[in-house]
Amino acid sequence: MEETISLKEIFEVLKKRIALIILLTIGAAIVSAVVSFWIITPTYESSTQFIVNQDSGEQETVNLNEIRSNVEIINTYNDIITSNRILDQVVEEVNLTISPGALAEKITVSSTDSSQVVTLTANDTDPDVATEIANTTVQIFQNDLPELMNVNNVNILTEATVSSNPTPVSPKPMLNIAIAIVLGLMIGVGLAFLLEYMDNTIESETDVEERMELPILGVVSHIDEKDMLKTSMNQPSAQGSSAQGSGSMARKGERAHG
Repeated sequence: MEETISLKEIFEVLKKRIALIILLTIGAAIVSAVVSFWIITPTYESSTQFIVNQDSGEQETVNLNEIRSNVEIINTYNDIITSNRILDQVVEEVNLTISPGALAEKITVSSTDSSQVVTLTANDTDPDVATEIANTTVQIFQNDLPELMNVNNVNILTEATVSSNPTPVSPKPMLNIAIAIVLGLMIGVGLAFLLEYMDNTIESETDVEERMELPILGVVSHIDEKDMLKTSMNQPSAQGSSAQGSGSMARKGERAHG
């Protein structure tokens, strides 16, 4: 037998379990806030840019083919920047306590299509260290490039700087709390319907018809304790009146026979 649920029944389930839903939602928000503000260590980013252009020893006229060649060679430069040859020197220069491999995970090199500008972004729990990593990496790369590829076509466009009030890129507390509220609400609603589905308590005549598939012959009304007390107090007086009436009728009968 296919079961359907009406919109009214959905609201009744939500109303019945509203305390559970609110509790889970608030709990998820509190946990997210605690984790975001006090447990997760903030991470800061700092970026520097350099431009790949024509070698200064070549002719000054830059045509389309030369620009295309420069864009293609950017991928090679990306690999060189994150190589141990460069990062070993960065670790030593910045006095880092991590390996070149771990440092490579802190560095991101990117460029847009058809652009000769390359952006190097470094992240660290200390904004000053992130800035120093970004600038030092590009400087060492620029110094070593002539020896590695016999070219000198990289110029630093902008250096990384530290703002007076740096903002961490992660975590994002407000976003995390908003996501936690939505997840808590979804879990609360889902759990409310799950508990309702597993609840086999018979609460109305409708439940008898739906779950036991039996017809309703009658309904026993609920009687409050006050009503029961009034009923029990009225019963002796009613019995007394009945007894007195029977006695009067008996005496009248005796007189009639007499």
